[in-house]
Amino acid sequence: METINELKELEEKVGLGLQEAYRKMVVVKKQKNSPLVVSRNGKIVKIKPEDIPATTTSKT
Repeated sequence: METINELKELEEKVGLGLQEAYRKMVVVKKQKNSPLVVSRNGKIVKIKPEDIPATTTSKT
């Protein structure tokens, strides 16, 4: 059972790290007035810096 708890703890830490990385990326994109380039439904989309959401949710 300890391994399951360790994996859950690791998963939580990775999730928090990804959230922090996203937050920092948004700050840089807005500072440099640079669009965020993403893929939506297989198409490349550029999001204006002022339209980039401050936080995001992940899909599992």
